[in-house]
Amino acid sequence: MDSMSVPDRPNSSISPVLEEEEEEDTPELPLTMSASILLADLSRDASAAIASVGGFPQEKVVVRFKPVGSAPPLQQDLCKITAARKFEEVVRYLRRKLRCKDTDSVFLYVNSVFAPSLDEVVGNLHQVGNEPLAAAGALARLPGPSCFGS
Repeated sequence: MDSMSVPDRPNSSISPVLEEEEEEDTPELPLTMSASILLADLSRDASAAIASVGGFPQEKVVVRFKPVGSAPPLQQDLCKITAARKFEEVVRYLRRKLRCKDTDSVFLYVNSVFAPSLDEVVGNLHQVGNEPLAAAGALARLPGPSCFGS
């Protein structure tokens, strides 16, 4: 044998990884919900909280309209709307009361701070502000005959 040749021996400091040992640590089947002891049932407080998530404290919301700029005041500045309705219906109601044309633009601001999107739920807007929900409205018209008849 040549003094330079080294016999092929496995290195004793490196242990081979056994794939079988890794498989023994993982469960064979996934656990079912009935086998879980953590979420067997919810406490009364948690059940009540989950039940109240979808609802609003009040079924109806009072909206107070305030004219801004060239918008005329309404004869009746308060109206009630179901809390689950969209803000789009508030804008539609105001357009109908002001007898606006399709070319007129109506801008509504909640509490004179922000203009919500038309698909925002009125009950969510009410939770942000105070009772009643203050909707400040401005009107922009294209030049031409007035929609209010001078």
